[in-house]
Amino acid sequence: MRAFADGAFARAFGEGGCLWRFYAWSPSTVSLGRNQNPAEIDRERCRAEGVDVVVRPTGGRAVFHADELTYSFFAATPLPNEAIYQMVHETIARSLSKVGVAAEFCRSQPDFRARYASPESVSCFTASARYELQVGGRKIVGSAQRRQGNVLLQHGSLPLTARHRQISRYLAGASRELVDAVDADMERKTASLDEFSGAGYADLVPLLIAEVGKAAGSGAKLLTSGEIERLEGFHLSL
Repeated sequence: MRAFADGAFARAFGEGGCLWRFYAWSPSTVSLGRNQNPAEIDRERCRAEGVDVVVRPTGGRAVFHADELTYSFFAATPLPNEAIYQMVHETIARSLSKVGVAAEFCRSQPDFRARYASPESVSCFTASARYELQVGGRKIVGSAQRRQGNVLLQHGSLPLTARHRQISRYLAGASRELVDAVDADMERKTASLDEFSGAGYADLVPLLIAEVGKAAGSGAKLLTSGEIERLEGFHLSL
C-alpha cells in the first residue's frame, strides 16, 4: 500500500491505475487476521510440518494457504469499499465461468462480531460476506480489505483443492469437539475448484489476466517482477 500512498506507483505508471497480482504459496502457510490472537495457532506443529505462519495486513480469521490461487488488488480510489469488493469478485466470477464454474454473490452480510465470539470461528472461510463468491451456497473465494485514506488493498484466496480445510490441524490446544466442529463447518460452508472443474492454477491465471485487461482497456500493462521490485517500499505492501 505504501507505493500507492506515497505516489510511487502513480509516478511509475500514471494516475488512476490499479495493480492486480496472482500468486501461490510455497511453503504452505497459515495466515492470521491482523487482530487475531496468535495463540490460537500451534506454531510448534506448523514448524514441524514445514508450514509458515504470517499475519495479514487485513482483518478476519485464519486461512490455511495450500493448493490455492491467491490474488491481491491495490488502488488509490475514492470508490466505496463495497463497490471495489463487488467489482473484483465480478472479475473473478467471469474467469471462473470460462472453466465451467457458476459462482454467485453472497447476498447477506453476517454479524461478524457475534460470529467471532464462537470458538469454531477460528477459520476465515466459514463466514461469507456480501459479494463474496459462492457455488451452491458454499464459499469458493474468501477476501478481505484494508483502506488507508484513499488507498485500498483487497486480497483473497480461491482454493484449488480441499486442503484449505486442514486448518484444524494447526489449532493450539483444541479439543476433539472443537476440531470436529471446525471440520464440519468447513465441509458444510466451503468449496474448492476441483469439485466443479478440472482447471487449475495454470489455467485460471491467464483467464484472470485477460479479464483484468478487458476492464482496463488499452491502458493494461503486464508488469515484470523487476518493475514491481523497483517501486520504492513496495515490498512492504505485500
